[in-house]
Parts: sequence; C-alpha cells; structure tokens
Amino acid sequence: MKSLSKSRTAQLIFQSFYCALALVACVGSVGTYNMRFVREFYLYFTNISTYLAAAGMALELIGTARRDRDGAVQTAPEFHFVVMLGVLLTFMVYNFLLPNTLEDRLKVESILCHVVLPVLYTADWLLFYEHGRVTWKLPLLSALFPLIYLAFVYVHAALWHFDASIPSYAGTNPMIYPYFFLDPQIVGLGGIVKWTFILLAAFAAGGYLFLGIDRVLAVRKKERMKR
Repeated sequence: MKSLSKSRTAQLIFQSFYCALALVACVGSVGTYNMRFVREFYLYFTNISTYLAAAGMALELIGTARRDRDGAVQTAPEFHFVVMLGVLLTFMVYNFLLPNTLEDRLKVESILCHVVLPVLYTADWLLFYEHGRVTWKLPLLSALFPLIYLAFVYVHAALWHFDASIPSYAGTNPMIYPYFFLDPQIVGLGGIVKWTFILLAAFAAGGYLFLGIDRVLAVRKKERMKR
C-alpha cells in the first residue's frame, strides 16, 4: 500500500492549499483588508517568518511539480526546519504572550499568520519530509534566526534615532519597537536581555523537541519497513 506521506498528489494538494492561504495572509499583512496601510509591516517577526514560510512552500511546490514520481519532499530541509521553528514561535508569542484584542485576533490575516499557517507548515514537515536527518547542531544554529531579527530591529531603530515617539500605523506602539519586550522604555535594557534570553531558550528548546520527534518518526518508519 502506497504511503500517503510519499504521495506526490497529496503533496501537491497540500502545498497548493498552503500557498493559496499564504497569499491571502501576505496580502493582508500590509493592511489591505482593513484599508489602512501598515507602513512598518517589514518589522514584525510574524510577517517575516510568514513570508519566509510562503517562499519555502512555493519552492517546495515547484520541486514537487517537477518531480515525476512519489517520494519524500527534498526541498531545503534545514531551511524548512528553521522557518518552522520561527512560525511556531510566532504562534506561541502571539497566542500566549501578547495582549491583543479580540478584534485583532479575529482578523483573517491574523488567524492565518498566527494559527493556521504555523500549524500547516509544521504538519508539512511531519507528514512529507524524510525524518532522521536533523542534526543536534541545527536547533542551536536555528537560534540565529531570532538573533538576526533582533539585530535588524535595533539597526532600524538606530536609523530612526531610537525615537519612540513615532507611532505605529495603529497610533499606539512605537513604530521602531514592534513588540513591548523590545522597547527599552517599557522593559528597560535588563528586560530586553531577559526577554531575549527567554525567547532564544524557547527557540532552542523547541528545536530539540522537534529533533526528538524527528528521531522517533525515523525509528517508527524503520520498524514499519521491517514488518
């Protein structure tokens, strides 16, 4: 019996569905559906991770379409793993840390970026990628993703002279600090260090959790093949 996870048809359907939803989310991320341009859209980790995931899935779809037989997805597995951790961090921070209003949570682009797409991107890795290949170094190297993002935020803030009086598109948070835990006027420098450590630790811990899942799935596959 052919495994569904190796089915090229199943992969094409899943990847096409994801790309369609990601397009809706990306268009909405700049404020299109609210008729209010989010001029600092490029600063949000949510948007950056969503754009990377959408690009990765589009490449995955192209690779699957070009393949003429069934088999596991081979498109940039390390990239997929790192971005998967990024979208899962987005999921966790938004849903359990940020004080967003119910109105914000019910927006189409918000539901897609913070819930649906992270879950689907993770499911894609679980279902369609070959397991047993994630190295122990990859979760640590993955932490470079949020570190680079932090550097980007503060370089951007420096270009605006760290002027926290510039309001965001919503007229609330400073444009230069997209999240409260990055704003030194709210949490202080010590708070920024603390939150950075917490989020990096969570990122690495999530990486090792999925490393463990990767190993378990690989062992189960070997056991099925022996039967």
